Order: sequence, then C-alpha cells, then structure tokens
Amino acid sequence: MSKTKPPIHLSMLRDPGHLLALGLGSGLAPMAPGTFGSALGLLLAVPLARLGAGPFAVATLALVVLSIPLCGRLSRVLGVHDHGAIVLDEFAGVWLNLLIAVLLAGFSWPVLAASFFWFRVFDIAKPWPIRLVDRRLKGGFGIVLDDLLAGGLGGLAVWATITLSEAVGA
Repeated sequence: MSKTKPPIHLSMLRDPGHLLALGLGSGLAPMAPGTFGSALGLLLAVPLARLGAGPFAVATLALVVLSIPLCGRLSRVLGVHDHGAIVLDEFAGVWLNLLIAVLLAGFSWPVLAASFFWFRVFDIAKPWPIRLVDRRLKGGFGIVLDDLLAGGLGGLAVWATITLSEAVGA
C-alpha cells in the first residue's frame, strides 16, 4: 500500500461503511483527526456508559467487531494502511478505555476527562506493545488492535490516576 495519504473525497461519506470508518466525518478534520475522532467517540459513549457496565460492554464489543472490517475496507479503498482519516478505531479504543475506567473507578466527569487524556497519550506515544502491533499487523485487525491496546492501557492509567488523586485527597 502507498505511503502517501490520498485526499478523502466527500462522496465517500455517502457509503454508510465509509461514513462510520471516517468517524461520522470527524476524521476529516484538517488537523489532529485522531483527536477529533476520539473526542466524538467519547461523547457518543457517555449515554451508553451511564446505562451501566453491562450494556456499555455489549455496545463496545459490537463496535470493535464492526470496526475491524469497516476500517480494513476503507484502508483498502484508499490504498493506505491506517489512513489518518480512518478514526472508527479511535472510537473503539476510547470506548474500551472508558469501559475499563468505569468498571474500576465508576462513571464521573473526571473519569471521562482522564479517559480522553490517557487514551490520547497512549495512542499518540505508542509505547511497546502498541508500537509493535501498529508496525507489524496490517488490515482492519491491525488498525483496530493498536487502539484497543491504547484503550486498555489508558483505562488502567485512569484507574491509577483516580486512585492516586483520592489517596492524596485531591
């Protein structure tokens, strides 16, 4: 696949699968599309997270299962592995992050803010093993798995942050 990133044509938004893979258009942001995608994904997760862990876990699993083929399909159409505009994987990662955080620390606005922060830190920095997955696994599974790892590590970091802030009385 090509290393250059071809522009996204707005006509691609007519395809429901492409529209979803582009994060309902949030991936078309001219700067930081991953951040915009993560923010929209997190906002869409709030009502689900407030329903409780069970329904949110089911919704997160459904999103992950859906995102793998949709991200892979658009990647093939564009001829670029993990094009920056493909942000449904960010939705999946930030949902997993929030799910873990809610399970470990409960739902609150500080948990929501910390989820966004820690997910972006791990998604951008790509520490091991995220970097390894990002470089070696291709296709939809590879596109989504690195974000799921960032979400998992981010969820644990949220729990640690909340726990430490409570311990010091912040």
